[in-house]
Amino acid sequence: MILGVHHPALSVPNLEAALEFYCGKLGFESVMNAEIPSGYQPINEAFGIDDAGCKVAIIKRGNSAIELFEFTGEGTPAADANRPVNKHGITHICLAGDDYEKDYAFLKDAGVVFNTAPMGESPARWAYGRDPFGNVIELLEHDPSSPSALDFR
Repeated sequence: MILGVHHPALSVPNLEAALEFYCGKLGFESVMNAEIPSGYQPINEAFGIDDAGCKVAIIKRGNSAIELFEFTGEGTPAADANRPVNKHGITHICLAGDDYEKDYAFLKDAGVVFNTAPMGESPARWAYGRDPFGNVIELLEHDPSSPSALDFR
């Protein structure tokens, strides 16, 4: 039986910079780090690419996890910092906040560039922006009475 979503995975151009952003600034904790050497055929096959050499980390905060990859293999394409959210694939990760104005300002100060000011009305405000690596982040005002609310205890 499927229990739920464990994590989204993000490809970043620099794992150390991503860990500094997500852990150092946003408060996630790194719980797993590994390096997969280039040329390891079983992983190449599993990922479906010619060279899956990479550094990888799983970070957690509360009941949420994100997996971060820095692909180091030859032929790794350059990041598209403006990848449109309507391009097939993961469109964004959503971070829930309990003090929307403070969280919005905090993320902005941490380097998130928001597309707009917050949309919606309390307790359902939200905004989309990009982390320093071009990945889209949604900040969502967490409403514990919402049908989509999660338990962040």
